[in-house]
Amino acid sequence: MTDDQVTSADDTPEEEPQETVAPPPEEVEDTPAPAPSGFGVEAAEMAAESEVEVSAEADELAVTKMALEERTLDLQRLQAEYLNYKRRVDRDRELVRENATYAALTPIIDVLDTIDRAREHEPLEGGLKAVAEQLDRVVTGLGLVKFGAVGEAFDPTIHEALSHIGTDPEVEVTTCKVVAKSGYKIGDRVVRAAQVLVVDPAGE
Repeated sequence: MTDDQVTSADDTPEEEPQETVAPPPEEVEDTPAPAPSGFGVEAAEMAAESEVEVSAEADELAVTKMALEERTLDLQRLQAEYLNYKRRVDRDRELVRENATYAALTPIIDVLDTIDRAREHEPLEGGLKAVAEQLDRVVTGLGLVKFGAVGEAFDPTIHEALSHIGTDPEVEVTTCKVVAKSGYKIGDRVVRAAQVLVVDPAGE
């Protein structure tokens, strides 16, 4: 090696070490999780189908309950209407029967009056007594009730006062003193009011 080569080698300046600058950190992008595959996909699909089925069953049950409630209300209304109808029919049937009885027995009242006047004169005997008693049983069985007796307090709803015949110290209210004709009624319906003569209390 020559002196020139040595000198050139010695004179070469040493390179200063350079600072290493780290590159900026790279932004990490969010990457979606890998979609399930295989068995996981099947399970997810089955779960989704199961939820749909449960929801459909719940909806169907709700609709069924609503329909049942509506039918129950309809049945209750129908039952109430039937009961009301049955009451009306029974009431009308009873009224028809009562009207028919009233129409049939009203003329017989005159016959009963005649029998009562005959009894006032003398006791009935023989065949007339038997007929009178049988007639009484028949009309009583049909619901015709006789009322009106001496000593009853006068009631204008069932008594017809033909006359006032003075006062009586033994009575406290207007009282039937004489019964000219007995009254008759069927149930609560007056067929004929009792025809009476009345007395008033002595203080009036």
